[in-house]
Amino acid sequence: MATLGPYDPHPPGVPNWLNKGDNAWQMTAATLVGLQSVPGLVILYGSIVKKKWAVNSAFMALYAFAAVLIVWVLCGYRMAFGERLLPFWGKAGVALSEDYLVRRAKMPASLHKYKNNTVETPMTEPFYPMATLVYFEFMFAAITVILLAGSLLGRMNIKAWMAFAPLWLIFSYTVGAFSLWGGGFLYHWGVIDYSGGYVIHLSSGIAGITAAYWVGPRLKADRERFSPNNILLMLTGAGLLWMGWSGFNGGAPYAANIAASMAVLNTNICAATSLLVWTCLDVAFFKKPSVIGAVQGMMTGLVCITPGAGLVHGWAAIVMGMLSGSIPWFTMMILHKNLPLLQKVDDTLAVFHTHAVAGLLGGILTGFLAQPELCNVVLPVSGTRGVLYGGGAFQLLKQLVAAGFVIGWNIVVTTLILLAIRVFIPLRMPDEQLMIGDDAAHGEEAYALWGDGERYETVRHSSTYPADLAVTGARGLTIQL
Repeated sequence: MATLGPYDPHPPGVPNWLNKGDNAWQMTAATLVGLQSVPGLVILYGSIVKKKWAVNSAFMALYAFAAVLIVWVLCGYRMAFGERLLPFWGKAGVALSEDYLVRRAKMPASLHKYKNNTVETPMTEPFYPMATLVYFEFMFAAITVILLAGSLLGRMNIKAWMAFAPLWLIFSYTVGAFSLWGGGFLYHWGVIDYSGGYVIHLSSGIAGITAAYWVGPRLKADRERFSPNNILLMLTGAGLLWMGWSGFNGGAPYAANIAASMAVLNTNICAATSLLVWTCLDVAFFKKPSVIGAVQGMMTGLVCITPGAGLVHGWAAIVMGMLSGSIPWFTMMILHKNLPLLQKVDDTLAVFHTHAVAGLLGGILTGFLAQPELCNVVLPVSGTRGVLYGGGAFQLLKQLVAAGFVIGWNIVVTTLILLAIRVFIPLRMPDEQLMIGDDAAHGEEAYALWGDGERYETVRHSSTYPADLAVTGARGLTIQL
């Protein structure tokens, strides 16, 4: 009798525990998150910087994406989501073998018990294979490292970056991920970080400004004038980031459930509100709307809603958007210019303000606004709720303690990694290379425009241009982008 293949009522590739809908959504959500990095942040970084740094900035993002994937499957995933080694770290191990990847996904350390040792919340076991979960969580790890790179654009030695990215993933990201998501001490304590306000944004913002301090600043001329080389392309990258965030927050419950639906809607509401508030503040204080400012407002809205996206009401998302469009605006536009410490550190894309400040703000607001019924859908500690719903100040204390742990760990570990690297590789390019940019770092430039440093060569161009030009020679106009 002929086999029915995929139409068999019980095909071998569809075990009883597999939910096709959850699996399809999780892989789709993961790919949406991946599009935020490649091409989203690759395009955004390559466009928002000076022309001479377009290639280097885009490549830092592209390299990090590839490097993180290899480290992730070799040891990183299980350090973040595997069996417990320490209260804040999982046991390292590979995630490559078939028998590991095709069985049902699970997070061994996520089993939550009451104080009397009875089970309160069973182990997290999504209805799809481990391969899907490894793929999904990789995308979060990759974008965290790429966001960190935004603080270092325009001067970090690319070889130092190549060493830093995998080391930071191993010794910093996996600690935050295990502590808050994988079954670590903050997870079991009941800290709320729905989709990475602390694990991703607070950590990347703090690590970014710490790394910026140790790497050193850009050239004085670049700090004073660092205008984007292509604003329209920058908006394309920003748009990919915004749309991809539906997978970022929509995939966090590990299922296509009501929390995922709430998260996707709240994400867009908060981002739109934040963008509008930021733009209105630009108009009120600077008399004109800034496109770059609008992108920054969009970003702070997306970051702020992340720790509570699937746990708050729609009106709460508007409140969070109003605050994320104003508080980071104030820290960036007013506070930054009046604090000598922040002035000394060259944070190229203001990642501290758009991610660390907005992520911390989102974590605190989630402690106030988390709705109990939605919390019960996702969180391991039953009865979790925001202060507004009777959760008391203890939930807010948890949020602040977790933030302190993430901040402290990233300052210390980022510093140690960079101090170790600089023993072997200079962290900053020399000034003569910084004056040149991409051509010095990679031997490549972003745009092949006629006349942009190119001499007219009669041998190459005589068959294309009139003879009188071939005889006399010609130079095109240099176009400054």
